Amino acid sequence: MSATLELAKALINKNSVTPDDAGCQALLAKRLAAIGFNNEHLRFGDVDNLWARKGNRGPVFCFAGHTDVVPSGPEDKWQTPPFTATEKDGMLHGRGTADMKGSIAAFVTACERFVTAHPNHKGSIAYLITSDEEGPAKDGTVKVIETLEQRNEKIDWCLVGEPTCTSLIGDTIKNGRRGSLGAVLTIKGIQGHVAYPHLAKNPVHDFAPALLELSTYEWDQGNAHFPPTSFQISNINAGTGATNVIPGQLEIVLNLRFSTEQTEAGLREKIEAILDKHQLDYDIDWQLSGHPFLTPEGELVDAALVAIKDTCGRDSELSTSGGTSDGRFIAPTGAQVVELGPLNDTIHKVNECVSIDDLDKLSEIYEAILVKLLA
Repeated sequence: MSATLELAKALINKNSVTPDDAGCQALLAKRLAAIGFNNEHLRFGDVDNLWARKGNRGPVFCFAGHTDVVPSGPEDKWQTPPFTATEKDGMLHGRGTADMKGSIAAFVTACERFVTAHPNHKGSIAYLITSDEEGPAKDGTVKVIETLEQRNEKIDWCLVGEPTCTSLIGDTIKNGRRGSLGAVLTIKGIQGHVAYPHLAKNPVHDFAPALLELSTYEWDQGNAHFPPTSFQISNINAGTGATNVIPGQLEIVLNLRFSTEQTEAGLREKIEAILDKHQLDYDIDWQLSGHPFLTPEGELVDAALVAIKDTCGRDSELSTSGGTSDGRFIAPTGAQVVELGPLNDTIHKVNECVSIDDLDKLSEIYEAILVKLLA
């Protein structure tokens, strides 16, 4: 059994449904301490975080990831127990294999080999590990970054182990992410009897023209790095359940995934202008999950591209697609950020799994990146 597979199995066997770390970080800290890392356990609220660092000079290369996982869903739908790491037909099965305990295991084994081969490496290596990525993300990476910023401790290069690949290991690197802006919109009406509409005010009917405009509006055309901004309604609710009652209010949950062509303030102004144009009586509660960020080709991106080419013999695509990640909290500090991990085809699904060979290959890629930047 490879060292990466052994560590991945030990992590997967811990039932660390967000925000419970379930002892994963203690296991990682023990491995890292053995190769010269200083470990700092940072707990905020109910969330455990680990900041581990080897070295006290720059540049700082940081592996970032999360030990928490999403719930398994109905366990009787799994072919193997979700929190018992199981090898089957060359695959490792279990919750968190791909998202992202496999990557974390590869982080550690790559670093163990690198430090052994290069005991006097340049700069510093760090780990930022949280148990609050799959949850509200309020007491995890964002709080660790605030702590580091307060003491002027900077990350230069950050590799996030999110699952990025689509068909083959190393085929996709995320070098940026779209911003995410959500809102709960409440349209106010007047409840009444459907037979007497003149005595009521139907918020569903009132909102319909604005919905048409919002859903067909061209926010931008994107750019060379990002697709166009998208607007989606994820929930909509009104009424009492009775067929003869006009609802008194309509609640809409919406989200925009936006490119660097937009700003949070600009999007809010545009949406509120459309609502005002249609003379709606409304309240809107905005929530920004993250700004868009982009790491252009440079030291970190180039090192990742070359490492994949040398290790796997293939060219990797740079992409900003997909959802948000904790990279959104790290990039604003000025760090170069990329995401690189295993295939993402089974993440959050029943029967999540990852190729065992891919985990070993991923560890080789991570080691090659360290060599290119710090050897």
